[in-house]
Amino acid sequence: MVFRLACGTLALLGTAHAYVWPSPQLDALEALRFDQVGFNTIGITLTSFVQPCNLFLFDPTINPNSGRSDAADWIRTAYHDAATHNIRDGTGGMDGSIRLVAEQARAENAGNGFSNTMGIVLAVVNRYVSNADAIALGALIAIETCGGPEIAFRGGRVDAALPNTPGVPLPQQDLNSHIAIFARQGFTQTEMIGLVACGHTFGGVQHSFFPNIVNVLADSTSTDNVAHFDSTPVSFDNNVAAEYIAGTTKNPLVVGFNDTTNSDKRIFGSDGNATMRSFANSPDHFASTCANLFARMLDTVPRGVELTEVIKPLPVKPASINLVMNGDTLELTGLVRLWNTTQAAAPTVSLLWHDHVGHTGNTTLNFISTSSSTGGKYSATWYGFNSTVFGNMPLLLNPVDGVTGLSFVVNGVLENQGGLGFAVQDAFMLSQTSCQGGVPYAGRVDVAVRNGVHPTRVYLEQVVTDSVQRISITEVDMTPPLHPVAVNSAYSLWSMNLTDGGMIFTIGAEIHGIKYSTTEQLSFFEFATAC
Repeated sequence: MVFRLACGTLALLGTAHAYVWPSPQLDALEALRFDQVGFNTIGITLTSFVQPCNLFLFDPTINPNSGRSDAADWIRTAYHDAATHNIRDGTGGMDGSIRLVAEQARAENAGNGFSNTMGIVLAVVNRYVSNADAIALGALIAIETCGGPEIAFRGGRVDAALPNTPGVPLPQQDLNSHIAIFARQGFTQTEMIGLVACGHTFGGVQHSFFPNIVNVLADSTSTDNVAHFDSTPVSFDNNVAAEYIAGTTKNPLVVGFNDTTNSDKRIFGSDGNATMRSFANSPDHFASTCANLFARMLDTVPRGVELTEVIKPLPVKPASINLVMNGDTLELTGLVRLWNTTQAAAPTVSLLWHDHVGHTGNTTLNFISTSSSTGGKYSATWYGFNSTVFGNMPLLLNPVDGVTGLSFVVNGVLENQGGLGFAVQDAFMLSQTSCQGGVPYAGRVDVAVRNGVHPTRVYLEQVVTDSVQRISITEVDMTPPLHPVAVNSAYSLWSMNLTDGGMIFTIGAEIHGIKYSTTEQLSFFEFATAC
């Protein structure tokens, strides 16, 4: 397995720094951000829930004429999470508190779009991706997939344990109140106009949750009685501004029957329509303004939370790197992604692996498949280490020599992260001597530890979710062996009996005060050997 620095490095990830692989949090966030459609997407891909863009998963019949969409729900959820921010005292913002039942129950959060959103985005939350990061990614992916501009994304949001102070603007409030609320969030009056217009290029207002704003509609394209903000409610464009300036808008917050709740009319017209006119006259200006405002909204975090640098796709990125000890053989499998390439280009790709004795091995990699992201704007090709079409056959290495790092040659050009290479730790890994079955335990996990490494601890890591969906890691220490148990001339075993047959774990070790983790989740069901 490839080994990633765990706690010792994660503490540093709040400070913006260059993305160098491997980096656990950045690797996970970059994958969710850019491996969206096609091969090697991570678990449940968010993009699949906004394709087509009028998809609304929670309609019992998946009715494209419900008038609602997952995309609109995700964008609204992100804003309501960010809207609690107080720039003066540093509280609130994008911290995932909108997932909490107590916060969703407030009048300012009427509707079921928030619980619907969390029902989907929770699927991508893990030890490196917080609820707040997942909400931000959901909004970004919805916007980009449905015709919107590219949005700069940073990760590292920290989940709140408690609801934040209320702070979402309400339609019945007057203009001065709205200006003050957006100022508290960190936005000027002009930016307020822009952020409302950008958000309202999607979705609308539903009668059942807002009967004082929307009458029952006799509209076959909106069986859930949703009055939309513009005529293209499931795609990003400047119609919300163009129709407003032309006087043809049906926006329920501009021309609604209850003028008290026509908040968009008051906000849009608060500068004499100058901002909205500029949006109506230039789709490009509208898109670039929205890209900036959405990025700022998603980056609105509580004081003390430091986000990563803007995450950009690595041009060459290893993935699913796995090391396993099989008797006298070290088995290496993995993939590499080439960004912004196509199958038609058919690059020639070679893997170079570097070992402890100064040697370099090489092999030609096989093309596997493609993926895409950002509404299909970008594509990537994937290659496997000695791969077949449907799986990886391992490279067989000498355990004594081991492996310290990788690099690649793509069409004759060396790719090694500017001379850094792609580091691989072979200090410890799963041994195939691990077994399942037997009495009184459900299995035994064996960890092969390289002789001379002398870890302070070797342990199994389990993901734990608390009562408010925050993820943490518990560590179950393995007892150091009293006497070395050799698996081969270069590695010895640490072992632990597993009494919980359902235990899912990764392997961790502490070496010279630094924690490392493997990346592949394991259970005893995967062990081929019987105890």
